Order: sequence, then C-alpha cells, then structure tokens
Amino acid sequence: MNKTDILIGFFIGFLVCVLGIFLFITFFTDFDFMTGIQTMKSEGKLGKLITLGAILDLVAFGVLLKMNKEIMARGVVLAVICIAIFTIFA
Repeated sequence: MNKTDILIGFFIGFLVCVLGIFLFITFFTDFDFMTGIQTMKSEGKLGKLITLGAILDLVAFGVLLKMNKEIMARGVVLAVICIAIFTIFA
C-alpha cells in the first residue's frame, strides 16, 4: 500500500469538497465565498453546507475507480470520513 497515494487521494477529496462548497455558495446564494461561509456559520448551517460540498467527492471517487486508482479512492473515502467527523463536531 502506497501511503503517498492515500495522501494524494485525501487532498483530492478535501479540495473537491471545498470546490463543492464554493460552487454552492456561488450559484445558490447572493454572497461571495467568505461572506457566505460566515453567514452560514452564524445561522448554524455550516454542517449542512459542508455536507452539500462533500457530494462532489462521489464524482472524484468514481473517476478514480474508473482510472484504476483504488488507493487514491481510499484516500477520498478517508477525506469524507474526516469531513463527516468535522461536521458532527462543528
């Protein structure tokens, strides 16, 4: 098992989640990115926002499996687990 592939997959999963959050705030709210994050946090909806952003991790997982990068796909799953734990405590 190559640990660098898991780490690369973890960063891919994390960055795709941030991209999903950015896209959601850009297309579905009237705020810019940082104002949207602060507004959602003050309204208590930051966990829901992170969860919506993590939906794009499914796409990254599928693409990595299609490219036969199973170890990187495990990293994406690890990122989703870490994001879920963060969402629980946020």
